[in-house]
Amino acid sequence: MSRTAAPGGARDRYRELTAAGPGAWLARRLGLPRPAALRRAEPGAPLLNGPALVVGAAGAPLAGDLAGLLRGAGADVRTDLASVPSSLRLGAVVLDASALSAVEHLEQVRAALAPAFRRVGPSGRVLVVGRAVDAGPGADPEAAAVQQALEGLVRSAGKEARAGTTVNLVRLTAPEAGVAAAASTALFLLSARAAFVSGQVVTVGLAAAGVPAPGERPLGGQVAVVTGAARGIGAAIAHTLAAAGAHVVGVDVPAAGGALAAVANAVGGTALQLDITAPDAPARLVEHLLARHGGADVVVHNAGITRDRLLVNLDEAQWGAVLAVNLAAQLRLTNALLGAEGALRAGARIVAVSSMSGIAGNRGQTNYAASKAGVIGMVRAFAPALAARGMTVNAVAPGFIETDMTARMPLLTREVGRRASSLAQGGLPVDVAEAIAWLAEPASAAVIGQVVRVDGQNLLGA
Repeated sequence: MSRTAAPGGARDRYRELTAAGPGAWLARRLGLPRPAALRRAEPGAPLLNGPALVVGAAGAPLAGDLAGLLRGAGADVRTDLASVPSSLRLGAVVLDASALSAVEHLEQVRAALAPAFRRVGPSGRVLVVGRAVDAGPGADPEAAAVQQALEGLVRSAGKEARAGTTVNLVRLTAPEAGVAAAASTALFLLSARAAFVSGQVVTVGLAAAGVPAPGERPLGGQVAVVTGAARGIGAAIAHTLAAAGAHVVGVDVPAAGGALAAVANAVGGTALQLDITAPDAPARLVEHLLARHGGADVVVHNAGITRDRLLVNLDEAQWGAVLAVNLAAQLRLTNALLGAEGALRAGARIVAVSSMSGIAGNRGQTNYAASKAGVIGMVRAFAPALAARGMTVNAVAPGFIETDMTARMPLLTREVGRRASSLAQGGLPVDVAEAIAWLAEPASAAVIGQVVRVDGQNLLGA
């Protein structure tokens, strides 16, 4: 299975209808959204679909490093928009705003970004690189204000972007150290792997690791555990991590044993039938990993359920079942893995699946939203302890993703979910899987305690 294999879920007939011909004409006349066909990762494809323009403001001390990073990834890098023929669309615009410290510097950002923004082609990428906002004692209020202003700029520009273009912000905690620690993050956000990631802010620390060479499998020789791996997003995660070189241990309930075995066989992995809410589940998982695999390098907490009802109609069983699977089990499994020597190998990565519901809330999902918000709190709380051990923990928060579950939604609900984002369409399970694979890579060692939305920049929430 390729990373872009078709998922389950209903066809997006509206997107197909408005892509060309009379449907496209009518959508333009009525001012209706025309969702673009997004560029997703394909083996051997270049990083970008056009040249990359690297510009900056306030001296742009990192512009040279950023240009070098992109050249090393095979991109055609330009540093002057005038050098790009008017007939040529840009594949990316990268703006170094790391030195901004005064309000007047923001005009330099506008002057550099606005003309280039017009020239970005379909499925293009805009990446702004800033400095982490310092709000501690002795912080410069103006510098903090200006760096925070970049977030508003990026989120707004993402909502103005067209034809599948994404806009994201990377904040460096130590820009004076260069861009090495942020290399994997920058390359991911610029690549076709991040097709459904827009309007995001990712803070990158100091830890650094080499970026894999093109064609190199970054998870080669590693063991990755994926819960809820039998279908949907979990199956896509298993396929994507296996494509990156990992031996996948797929975990799911015994009732899904047949589907789980099929996924494990397809990716050359191992199936472990396990109800993660069972009292002995943490001990059984630890025992399996130590006895069969000598520990794990990657753990993906993907398993989740819904029991949707209005709050006034939720009973104790419906409430408790969702919290048990979506939150309590993740806490118990993580604590057990951290507490058992060797269960997590050096440099291990833990990635938890949250949800936009946990950020913005959702009518009829108080139990689900509470559990997914809890996952975010869990990740932030575990982050310092894992960082001290040379490990990382992060979360992804999917928005509307085309799965068999969303295909069963009422038509109107499904269409609202699809269109309520800057990209005006649902994502694919592989979009979530690609974000998880990026966070799982050794080169992403400097990304810790982050929550990255994979939602096409949902129009609700942060």
